[in-house]
Amino acid sequence: MPLKLNTLYLSDFISSHELDYMAPALASAHKLLEDKTGPGNDFLGWLSLGNSNPPDELARMKESTRWIQDNCDILVVIGIGGSYLGAKAALDFLRSPNYNALPKSTPDIIFVGNTLSPDALNESLALCKGKRVCLNVISKSGTTTEAALAFRVFRALMVEQYGKEGAKDRIFCTTDAARGSLKSLADTKGYPTFVIPDDVGGRFSLFTPVGLLPIAVAGCDIDAILSACTAAQKTFASLDLEQNPAYKYAAIRNLLHRKGRMIEVLVSYEPALTMLGEWYKQLYGESEGKDGKGLYPSSMCFSTDLHSLGQFVQEGSNILFETVLQIAKPQADFFLAPDSENFDGLNFLADQNLSAVNQKAFLGTLLAHLEGGVPNMVIEIDDRSEKSFGELIFFFEKACAVSGYLLGVNPFDQPGVEAYKKNMFALLGKPGFESAKKELEDKLLKLSSAQ
Repeated sequence: MPLKLNTLYLSDFISSHELDYMAPALASAHKLLEDKTGPGNDFLGWLSLGNSNPPDELARMKESTRWIQDNCDILVVIGIGGSYLGAKAALDFLRSPNYNALPKSTPDIIFVGNTLSPDALNESLALCKGKRVCLNVISKSGTTTEAALAFRVFRALMVEQYGKEGAKDRIFCTTDAARGSLKSLADTKGYPTFVIPDDVGGRFSLFTPVGLLPIAVAGCDIDAILSACTAAQKTFASLDLEQNPAYKYAAIRNLLHRKGRMIEVLVSYEPALTMLGEWYKQLYGESEGKDGKGLYPSSMCFSTDLHSLGQFVQEGSNILFETVLQIAKPQADFFLAPDSENFDGLNFLADQNLSAVNQKAFLGTLLAHLEGGVPNMVIEIDDRSEKSFGELIFFFEKACAVSGYLLGVNPFDQPGVEAYKKNMFALLGKPGFESAKKELEDKLLKLSSAQ
């Protein structure tokens, strides 16, 4: 079953003629993408990644995958933002959030370099103690603070454990084709490298070696993912909203935003989709949150979060809408047998599969939230297969690009991300930031004195 967008539950919030009125704006956004004439047009390589990854690069990646699977117990993936969120989302979606703890024939995979926490770093090092380790460091520049710091630490561990020659075979760099400190280091040391294309930004890079190498090491079929992406490229190119759920989704979220809905909550009923929510938040947060505009992207896992945030969704500030991810078939169902004592009173749930109970929780929640005035649309996919994953990721990417153009922003830059970095560099005393350091320290002193 291909991906479907169910909009039956929006009739009280959006009229059909409103979608018709969006047609000219959608056609304009579509043209900007297809003709590559819109803002950020230097970063549209993701549009064709399903069939544009170089065959020789894919072949080398698969060869490295087999070597890693045969020669290591833990693959340490070093990266932050788009350099790790997509791969982690894929691992959870296609395998399990408990992937490392479950019996398997593939290596454990841990993700580091996405925080500056000393506790997190020490724990990651402890996990590697006594294990055969490989590194996959992901960075276009090689100087992103969080990832570069982690790489420095783990590279020293590799040299200590395997020597310089031995480490050379166990460090895989995903980076720029020709520039940057990481590329220079890899060439000098002889580390295998894979290319992040110049025309693909980090949050759109899942279908490049950034995501494909860790996904392949986990035993997932990257050919099936790319094939699904290629099919989706055609499906989500139509201007007919009944044939193109990605454009319809983009139009609806913009209409709801214009009606005062400031927050979109991506909802799932499977813990395996929690990290997909984290990937979605970066995709839409960095793409749309600029020039004083943009929906705030949030995510929840039900029914878990119904016991913490459900009250706010039902009766809180009327500023959000929900986009629900529904999976038709679980990877393995669980039959609920009756209990002769029925001490918990749950025999009314017996003699059926748990997936049926989960489905009723979805429907009950949907009806309650609609009654509470919360718009809902539902993205329906068949299963947690590579095919479904490839289609779903491209759906969100294509919708995000169009949605950004509808909003009147450049969906492919992220100038605001640099603000915290400049302050952090100054406070840490990085060369070249001396004047800013004094200014920031004075501001901090003034703030602390005011208290």
